[in-house]
Amino acid sequence: MAVALATSLSGTGTDALVVNADASQVYADLAILSARPSREEMEGVPHHLFGHIDGSQAHNAARWSDEARGVISHAHAAGKVPILVGGTGLYLRTLLYGIAPVPKIDPEIRDAVRALPVVEAHAALAKADPEAAARLNPADTTRVARALEVVRSTGRTLAAWQEAREGGIAGTIALAPLILLPPRDWLRDRCDQRLATMFDRGAIGEVEALLRRNLDPALPVMRAIGVPQIAACLRGEIGRADALEQAQAATRQYAKRQYTWFRHQFPADWPRHVESLNNYNVNKIAIKLRDKLLTG
Repeated sequence: MAVALATSLSGTGTDALVVNADASQVYADLAILSARPSREEMEGVPHHLFGHIDGSQAHNAARWSDEARGVISHAHAAGKVPILVGGTGLYLRTLLYGIAPVPKIDPEIRDAVRALPVVEAHAALAKADPEAAARLNPADTTRVARALEVVRSTGRTLAAWQEAREGGIAGTIALAPLILLPPRDWLRDRCDQRLATMFDRGAIGEVEALLRRNLDPALPVMRAIGVPQIAACLRGEIGRADALEQAQAATRQYAKRQYTWFRHQFPADWPRHVESLNNYNVNKIAIKLRDKLLTG
């Protein structure tokens, strides 16, 4: 759809470029498992922030936001339209509305918090930040630990820091947003089909190459959906069919969380497209977006 929009804009004499906003597609090592667009799929449209990070690095929302602001600034200076596309809502929210200026966490506090069983961490959070404890899933190890380490290290809750967001560009740009929320059955089928295609077209070799690098298992590239499952297969712990089934299940679970996040996290007046997507719909929506952009 992003390429269709860029092509449609080009037909009116307005150049455009596509900017990645997906946390996995930034990694050079995950061309297949992140479904990074191929050269053929780009159709000659310039693409930015795809595959530019080595897997040995832990990329994050703050860094991506800085990179995206640079690309967008250069595009605007050249009279071009930047088209952001991707499913990492936190990246988009950070770019548009800024990031909480949380100070660096004391390493000793972080280590102590991360060493706690999640049950104990959640109980400690209930005392230090009851609102966060009530809001978070008690089994969500990462978010519970983050909330607890912030309040212990800074004396302020994570929510208090988030209210002081800074650096967002939403107030300085003209935005034509669209959230895609296709029928869940259609989406699940697409996810399953895409994983099967990935396995057939080189995903296993991609993980083999990653494993040969002996990277830290905690790095984002090593935790990307498909990597742990294929790695277990390569170690002989499970068969190929089981690895595929587990990767498909993990993808469906992620898609469900992502679907819910996008329904609720962005402004209610952002358009939501809730129909299935095919070539006709993609081109039809692209034309509507083009006309909205060109008319202001």
